[in-house]
Amino acid sequence: MSTPIAIAADRGPLTASIPVLTSTVPSQYVHRAAVAEVLLTSWHADGPDNFTVTAQWPRCHSFYTPVAGHRCQDPMLGAETVRQAGLLLAHTEFGVPLGHQFLVSELSFETTPEALRVSTTPTDLELQVSCHDIVRRGDRLTGMRYEVKFLRDGVLAGSGHAKYTCTSPSVYRRLRADRVLGPLPELEPECPVAVGRTDPRDVVLTPFDDGVRQLRVDLSHPALFDHPLDHVPGMLLLEAARQAAIAASFPESVLPVALDIQFLRYTELDQPCVVSTARGETGDDGRTPIEVTATQEGEAVFTSTVIVQPVH
Repeated sequence: MSTPIAIAADRGPLTASIPVLTSTVPSQYVHRAAVAEVLLTSWHADGPDNFTVTAQWPRCHSFYTPVAGHRCQDPMLGAETVRQAGLLLAHTEFGVPLGHQFLVSELSFETTPEALRVSTTPTDLELQVSCHDIVRRGDRLTGMRYEVKFLRDGVLAGSGHAKYTCTSPSVYRRLRADRVLGPLPELEPECPVAVGRTDPRDVVLTPFDDGVRQLRVDLSHPALFDHPLDHVPGMLLLEAARQAAIAASFPESVLPVALDIQFLRYTELDQPCVVSTARGETGDDGRTPIEVTATQEGEAVFTSTVIVQPVH
């Protein structure tokens, strides 16, 4: 069972009159070292491949701070929640051992900012998760695609999906055996305001040439590098796509409300990675698609579409 049982010191299980206690799921299930970075609080199965997961977003995350004049939760919390939900279910419901590696090939999210306004309490969410295209080797999961709907007080507040494969530590070591991490270049951050940030330490892009930017990697960043990695993590690449889309719209103030990304290969930590954008036409709804692509050694490492809307 995913819901912890609260025990009173002198009376056994607490009665229904006592409020249900809330705690996060074990951090190992969502591949986080810091408990503070865990967004999920419980889960249960609704059917063979359908689950309900609960999540709580803090009123002010250390990295994904409120947006739109601090009125709304950062939509990027939606991406991190989608990521964590897939890992949690893989370990707890599909039997993937801890220590296995996950290779995400697709991830998307879309949120409704009006439904995610910051209130006087944390944002509690119910996630409806459905799993599809499940691949197994024997009785062990090796990959799947899953879709997520976010509900806040019963109202749809967003959605997303992801697709991944998972592999054993020994196979992963063989895949990455020839990688020797060289020195990381020290790159100056882009102007924080131009990429929607206030702290230079949170900027993941650096000016490069004629609107094209280069990925900036800081291994000491406590949220983006919650634990050591031998490649650039997906959430950093999502943040790069978001910041590039904001920069492509600057000086207009915009809010990225949706993002769809395809990861094509590992992004190496110590090689230059160029990030370019192409702005599409604004629709009747005021939203604008911006294509963001990153290349390393002449090959695309990710392609993405970021949807932005003006901040009023």
